[in-house]
Order: sequence, then structure tokens, then C-alpha cells
Amino acid sequence: MTSASEHLKIKIDERKEAGIYRSLKPGNSLVDFCSNDYLGFARSAVLKEDVKAEFNSHPLSLNGSTGSRLLSGNSQYAEDLEQEIAAFHEFEAGLLFNSGYDANLGLLSSLAQRGDTIILDELIHASAIDGARLSNANRYSFKHNSMESLEAKLKASKGNCYVVVESIYSMDGDSALIKDIVDITERYGAHLIVDEAHAVGLFKKGLTNQLGLQNRVFATVVTFGKALGSHGAIVLGSKVLKQYLINFARPFIYSTAPSFHHLASIKMAYRLLNNAEEEIINLKNNIAYFKKHVDFNSDYPLLQSDSAIQCIILKNNDTARLIANTLQSAGLDVRPILSPTVAAGTERIRICLHSFNTLNELALLCNTVNNFINAR
Repeated sequence: MTSASEHLKIKIDERKEAGIYRSLKPGNSLVDFCSNDYLGFARSAVLKEDVKAEFNSHPLSLNGSTGSRLLSGNSQYAEDLEQEIAAFHEFEAGLLFNSGYDANLGLLSSLAQRGDTIILDELIHASAIDGARLSNANRYSFKHNSMESLEAKLKASKGNCYVVVESIYSMDGDSALIKDIVDITERYGAHLIVDEAHAVGLFKKGLTNQLGLQNRVFATVVTFGKALGSHGAIVLGSKVLKQYLINFARPFIYSTAPSFHHLASIKMAYRLLNNAEEEIINLKNNIAYFKKHVDFNSDYPLLQSDSAIQCIILKNNDTARLIANTLQSAGLDVRPILSPTVAAGTERIRICLHSFNTLNELALLCNTVNNFINAR
């Protein structure tokens, strides 16, 4: 019989042999084309000073929250912040979670019951998949952005039905067809949930709000660790949904609440976002520059995306690693996305563009990519 430790080592060795072993790497001094810090808030000296001033203006605040929000960890500050964020995104109410993963896990695992149905876009984030699995509901996936596939799954749904999509997909960077999806879910009496993690920032309040559809979706999930440069997430929806989650969402009920400093960083990030027109324009200009100047072909296609996430498909792990290493050697922090994180044959480099990337940095990025592709 194999011991637990031997079993773990065997599984790790299998990953190493397959070339898909993951490891943690420390920070570096390379030019950032890797992080989700789309507007530069995570490195913002202004935000850091704003958070410090907010913390100092509440001298009685504690270092830690001391417990879950249902015990000792709640505060009027947290409740006011939830309402402020909900109003910003034009929703009735919101409930804070400690991470985007927790938010999707708590929302989906508690919402649908046995006999209900959850329908997920096939490219949805792992946190939504895990939340759906924990719900005990019937689960289906539909082909990415295919209304025909979605409708087929809606016809097969039972009980209360929830359709879950990302407004901007984290690994491809393309947009959900939210207007079409809203129309079809309403026709079948289903409820749409939109994860806005990678849309807030590029679209100030998220893509759902940009399209004026916030009153036609059941809920959205907004995370604070991307363009907002902080950490945590909020589920936005109705007051009834908030009260339900307080009572049934296990990641909320059984997690220690965010500290005051954590809450203050989120609040100040929203204040900064409210006046971030220049950063948003810079980000959009950098996206346009990259798409205009980077080369691609049928062997190495650039995925269709108008977001900060731009992906070139390399079709195998080795080539994805090779171009990433080439870019890193040129001083640019670009990482390969390998299978099994993405499907075999769709391995890629995932380039994240930011408001703070300079034209010289963008030119070096495009030239390095172009030289690699044209030499193969």
C-alpha cells in the first residue's frame, strides 16, 4: 500500500514529467505585462496615501476584525461600504466576501438547490465551476458564447435556473454576449449571473452597467484585486439576495471578516476609480497600440479581444514557454498559460496591458513578439 507521502510525490513527479508542474516565483524587476493591475492602482502612491489617511482618521479601528461578521467582525463601516459600492454599480445591495473565489463559491453553492439547474459558459472561471459543483444542482455547460448551445441547455433545465458567465473572460480576454444572453435567459425564465472581475476598470462600472443591463441581471460579482488594486469581492443584487447569502453562504458565514484596513483600501480604491478617466483612456490607447503593431498568423493567432487581456495561441506548452522565456530575457514579464489550465492545443502567452505601460515598453513587446513569430 502506498503511503500518503509517497502518493503525493508520485503525483508531483507525474506533473514534472508531463511538463505541467507549477511552482511559486518571487517578484521581479521586469516590465509588467503579466499582472491584473490594469489601472496601476496596486502600485499607486496616491492610493497608498489615501488608505493611510483613512486609517488614521479612525484611530479606534482595530488591526484585525476579531471574528466573522455574524459574531464580532461586523461594523457600520462595512455595511456603509457595501451600500456605497452597490450604489456605484447601480444595484440595490451588496455583500462583501474575502475573495472573488469565495464570492462565486458562496453565491453558487448556496443559491441553487437539488433539482435546480446551473448553466455555465464552458470557459467560466474555476471558482464558478467549484461553486456549482457544491450546490448539488443539475449542471450543464454551453459552448462559449453560443446562443444555440445555451438555448439547448435552457430547454433541458429544471427548477430554478441560473446562467453564469464572465463579462470579460480571464483566459481569452473576449467579452460575453451579455445582451443576447439576457434576452434568452429572460425568455426561458432563467436568472443571469455575471462575473465582472476583468471588466471593472476598462469599463468603469463593469460591462453589464456599460450596456445598461444591470436591472436585468440577477447578480454580478465584482472583485477588487484586479483594476481596483486591492483584495476581496462583492456580490451585487437585490436586498433579498443579500439577506439570503448572509444566512446560507458558507464562505461568508464561516470566514473571519475583512479588517478595517482592508475595507479602507477598497473604499479609497473606489474613490480613485471614480476619477480615473485618464487611466482608463491610457489603457484603451495601449490596447489599441498593441493590436495595431503586433504580428500574428494562422499558426500563431491573436484571440479576438478588446480588453486588457491579449492572448497569442502557441498550441503547445513548449512553444508557449519558449516565447515567454524570450520575452522575459528582453526584460518583459509575460507568462505562458499552459495546459491543463487551458485546454491542450490552446496553450498561449497571456499579455496583460496596463494604463502605465509606456510606448517604448509596448514597442519592445510588439517587436519581440513579432521577431519570434516571423522567425518560425
